[in-house]
Parts: sequence; structure tokens; C-alpha cells
Amino acid sequence: MDADANGVSAEMFDKEIKNFSIDSRSIEAGELFFALSQKDYERAGFNGEFEDGHRFIADAFKRGAIAAVARADHVAELQALREMKDRLLLVDDAIAALQLLARRTYEAWGQPVVAITGSAGKTTTKDLTAHILRSAGRRVLKSERNYNNGLGLPLAVLQMVSEGRTPGEFDLAVLEMGMSSPTGEIARLVKITPPDIGVELLVAPVHLEYLGTIENIARAKAELVEGLKPGGTAILNADDEFVIRMRELHDGPVLTFGLENAADVTATDVDVRRFGESRFRLHTPLGEAEARLPMAGRHNLMNALAASSVASCLGISPAEIASALQSVAPPSMRGEVLDFAAGFTVVDDSYNSNPRSLLSMVRTLAETEMTGTRRRIVVAGEMLELGPDSRRMHHDAGREIAKLGMDVLWGVQGQALALIEGALSAGTSIEVKFFHSSEVAALALLDEIREGDFVLVKGSRGVSTDIVVSALRERFALLGADERAGGQ
Repeated sequence: MDADANGVSAEMFDKEIKNFSIDSRSIEAGELFFALSQKDYERAGFNGEFEDGHRFIADAFKRGAIAAVARADHVAELQALREMKDRLLLVDDAIAALQLLARRTYEAWGQPVVAITGSAGKTTTKDLTAHILRSAGRRVLKSERNYNNGLGLPLAVLQMVSEGRTPGEFDLAVLEMGMSSPTGEIARLVKITPPDIGVELLVAPVHLEYLGTIENIARAKAELVEGLKPGGTAILNADDEFVIRMRELHDGPVLTFGLENAADVTATDVDVRRFGESRFRLHTPLGEAEARLPMAGRHNLMNALAASSVASCLGISPAEIASALQSVAPPSMRGEVLDFAAGFTVVDDSYNSNPRSLLSMVRTLAETEMTGTRRRIVVAGEMLELGPDSRRMHHDAGREIAKLGMDVLWGVQGQALALIEGALSAGTSIEVKFFHSSEVAALALLDEIREGDFVLVKGSRGVSTDIVVSALRERFALLGADERAGGQ
């Protein structure tokens, strides 16, 4: 970019960029701010109406931004922006500029990329994969939080040139790739960082509000396999009928994982009697090992098998994988087990929910041997973006929860009322209540919780069922670390 033609002062190009940001509220000194606009979002396939970042350029500068990337047409139209032109990098599309910068950074780096997608479990699998690889001595760049869309992925890649880091500090990257609309989102992401290894976790009825059918979801997820580098490896869930069909889309190496169907990476002798952990024998193409995963749920065991598949592709032995798995911890709000001094236990799985993951956690509760447990309580928030069949899906899930022997089911917000109706239709003795908000449910549970209760809290992010967990943590003390160790 020519400094004079752009209007940027020449000395700007001598300054070091500390980090990259799309949120003026979190800007720190030395960061480059990308001012995004509605036109940028629409071109990139995002749904909805968005704030125009050009309105906050002045705020970003006040917070210490070194410069801002802005649309040339916006700057030409607004006198206030023209007055800041010596600190603006003018482009036609700020999101495209962000993605191009990430692509060029990736190309200059040139190391392997592991990409992970699926309707659920992406963040957990990413964290498990990075943990195993780091334990084996690999220097891993991983996307933070759930940075998995056309904004998050570039920001994740740019971590390797942020805060004084250099690309040479990383051997490979483990990145999430997500989608929520039928606009080729994953196809665009794989063009930024073409994967050497692509992991397909599962296809489930999420984002149906935008995608319409589960077949459309499968087609969108398959863009990851189609976008693999020539000779890249596809890692596929052998237990998911939509995922295993993706084998036909790839003429390179394929590695499968699963529990029900024959797979290259699997687990036998699975023991889930103790809540919060799975013990099993891990089988990989490189051999076998006894393993322990300190996380609850069959879905997390599947996530661990997916991560183990990546490790196997990279030549890591089953013994090394098993050693790494036993030291992992559940991410916040994704199956975190909280023991309280008052004698009850809460499983915080409030980050998100869909019928498949909800029932997986409830089945885990049903299968777990819990000495002294008085009641098994499920606080289930509405599951969003399920499309026109949402009510039926909630009803079926509620019926299954009751049949699995739960003692109490509380539904929170909207279609969660159908969860209650489904539970009642099962003809069991389950106790049910419905609450219009997580705030009201939290207040009720503070009065209702008793010694010996075991509570699962789960719901879609938009329902904020984490409010329930926060209320309990504010009112009651957690069991101390020493005391907890003695109790096990």
C-alpha cells in the first residue's frame, strides 16, 4: 500500500503493531483496529444487522489504537473521518482486508493446519487436540475461545504475529471452522488456511433456522473435506451417517473414529460409572493404551477420540495420548463439575445445547453410580435455532429425559415448555417446572437445592443458563480442594 496515495503519514509504517482488533471497546495501545461495516458483513455472508465500526474509530484512537483500517467510501463521505485520514488505512472491504492479512501470514508461515468442524464439540475437541500435541512437545497455535467464523479465524491466525510473537514459534495450528448459514462459510475459511488435517465431528440439527434441513447442514460441513489440501487427511466420525458419507468427497487419506461402528481409532472397556470421568482402552493404528478422561459424557469421549485421531496422524503414540488425556480439564461451562460444601453437585454445561448433546449428558447422569445422591435434577434451557420442528424436538427430548429416570426437570424459556410436556407424556413420576427466564429459575433453585442433589444445568447460549450456576456460586461455597480430594 502506498502511504502517500492512501493519505497515511509515512511514520505510521515505522510503528510496530501490537495486536489486531474488531472491537473498539477492548482496544489497547499499539493495536490495529478494523472498522467493519454492514456492507462488509453482508459480503462475508453474516446474518443480521451490525453496528458500523466507523462510528467508533475516534474511540479506538482514544484508547491507543495505532491506526484503523476503514472503507475508502465511508471516509470520503464523512468529514470527521477525513480529518483522521493520516491514521487510516483505506480499503474497499475491511473484512476482506482482515482475511487477506491472515492468509498472507499463513502463507509466509507455511506449517500444517488442523481444522475442526461439527455441529457440537468443536471448542472442546480443539482444546483436547492442542493439549495432546503440546504434551508431546509440539508448539501449537490454537484459536482462542470459539473463534471459528470469518472474523474469528483470521484473528486466531494473527495471534502468531501479535504481542511480540513470531510465526517461527509455532509448529502447527489447531483451528475451529464454524458456520451458521448456507452461504459457503467454511469454503471461505479453508481458503484462508487450507487444512492439512480436517476433522468432522458430527452433523446435528442446529442452525436450522437458517439452513432449513439437516442435509443442508451436512453439505455445509462437508466444505471442510472438500477444501483439504491435496493429500490432506480427513478424520471422520464413523458413528455419524452424514459424516461418514463425506469419505466419498475425498480421494486422500481417511482416518475414522467412533464407538459403535468399526473405526481406526476407538475405545473399548468403557467405564463411566463415576461421573466426571471415562476410563477406557484406547485403540489407534499405532497401538493401544489404558486411558482416563476426566470429563463427563459420551460426547466428550467421542471428542477425545477425534483428538486422538489427529495425534495418531502426527505420529504420537497411544501411551503419549493417554498420558495427556488424564491431565485435561473441561473448558468453562462445558461439563465442569462443581462440588459444593453444602453437599450438592452441579454440572455446568451451560455454554450451549442441542437435543443430541443434552441427551448425551442426561444419559451420563443415568449411567453414573452416585452414592448418597438424593435427586437427579436437570435444568434445561430452550434449544435455539432448531427451525420449524423445534417444538417436536423439545417434546421428544423431554420424554426421553423422563424415561432415563431423572427425578426433576426444569425447563427455562420459550420452547422449553415442550420439554416439560414431553416429560409428562412419558408417564413417569418426574417432577417438572417451567420458568420464563434463567433469572427466575436461579432464584427458585436457591430455595430448592438440597444436600445430595446432583444438578445438570444446560441451555443454548441465548438463554444464559449460566446465570443459574452463578447464583449458586454466589450463595454457596465450593468444596475446598483439599476436602474434595479427601472425599474421593
